[in-house]
Amino acid sequence: MMERVSAFERKQRVVIIGGGPGGYEAALAGAQLGAQVTLIERTGVGGSAILTDVVPSKSLIATAESAAAIRDASQLGVQFSVRGDAGRPQKPEVVVNLRAVNRRLLSLAAKQSLDMKADLEKAGVTIVQGEGRLDGPGRVVVSTGRQGDDFDEFEADTIVVSVGATPRQLPSAMPDGERILTWTQLYSLEEVPEHLIVVGSGVTGAEFASAYSHIGAEVSLVSSRDQVLPGEDADAAQVIEDVFRRQGMRVLSKSRAEKVERTETGVVVTLTDGRTVEGSHCLMAVGSVPNTAGIGLEEAGLEMAESGHILVNRVARTNLPNVYAVGDCADAMPLASVASMQGRTAMFHALGDAVTPISMRTVASNIFTQPEIATVGWTQKQIEDGVAQGEVYRIDLSTNARAKMMGVEDGFVKLFARTGSGTVIGGVIVAPKASELIFPVTMAMEHRLTVDQLARVFPVFPSLAGSISDAARAMHRFDAD
Repeated sequence: MMERVSAFERKQRVVIIGGGPGGYEAALAGAQLGAQVTLIERTGVGGSAILTDVVPSKSLIATAESAAAIRDASQLGVQFSVRGDAGRPQKPEVVVNLRAVNRRLLSLAAKQSLDMKADLEKAGVTIVQGEGRLDGPGRVVVSTGRQGDDFDEFEADTIVVSVGATPRQLPSAMPDGERILTWTQLYSLEEVPEHLIVVGSGVTGAEFASAYSHIGAEVSLVSSRDQVLPGEDADAAQVIEDVFRRQGMRVLSKSRAEKVERTETGVVVTLTDGRTVEGSHCLMAVGSVPNTAGIGLEEAGLEMAESGHILVNRVARTNLPNVYAVGDCADAMPLASVASMQGRTAMFHALGDAVTPISMRTVASNIFTQPEIATVGWTQKQIEDGVAQGEVYRIDLSTNARAKMMGVEDGFVKLFARTGSGTVIGGVIVAPKASELIFPVTMAMEHRLTVDQLARVFPVFPSLAGSISDAARAMHRFDAD
């Protein structure tokens, strides 16, 4: 007579659909905790975040920063010249070879994907290439054939959905991959666009507008709101818009694109007020949609938002006890760092390890414009609206010694502290490498430090981080009685 083996006497079977940052981290954590992990990925480990989004876009931005640094070097007394006619020196032109840039960044993305795949294989994760979908709450079906007629089936004790998102497409502005582009299609360009029209002034639109402006393209930014980056700190957005205009970018505020059409030589964007903008190329940066349609989620009983995102709690668990959802397909902050943390948290929770529910309040985010914008915690608007009780202090980088040495003219540090206790509850940094500078503010929030405790930390002098200590010291209060 065969003896029945309980689920607790065998390895827990974990199936992960999607190998982006969230799925990758979930797979590693699951394998580390002794589960039998199968990862299903249709394009490559790392997903779109590694192959067509975060890694290539930030690599492009790094190139743009280098180009901008060369152009601005004369402000620091560094001069470049070549010999012209009659021995007279001429200032050289900074030229970006976009074909070489795109080849490099796509190569970096592919290498990163292979490195991640090797990590998973070393950990004992089984990787299956194909399209995965749920067949009820405990089974995943994978289409592995080119014609969609070859299938594998996997029984699962725990399922993690990590299918990501794709650029939103509008019927009146359908991308063609040549002149009208999504941000995943930009890397096929071989020359810097003569005139790039960016539709959408959110994070993605602002980042690409900034980058392409610095590598030599004329840029027009179509913004439907009063100000670029409408969801960000108003002071930070104003700094970025001022920088954009000063470097020659055309910012069309309160302008909504009605349609985008291709012409013989480029594109024409028609606005809802009848105006038109002509350019060589158009980037559509109007948000993204989760890749949750047609993969059996609703049929399995998962609760979904109207937007198509999967509803999850603070440990990334759905309404089905054994199904978790992480990353851009879930209703959380669309950040790679959040996806990674959700993936680990989901596995810790599912496999019975100690777990700390995720608090989105302490998640730092960054916009990779020049300068960068980094934020964490409560916002100034929430404080002004009475949602949070706090005090605000801002110190401009123009007073920072290191900033002066570097020729930095734009930016600030802003701290938010709880009224009375002085506990750090948020911050905004606009500066070069703000993504690095926000970390101590995030640490202060996570450990509930006060501004006085933050001020006791000795910063290097001179350093941009010194402005964080200066802001914290300025917020010191004492009882004169």
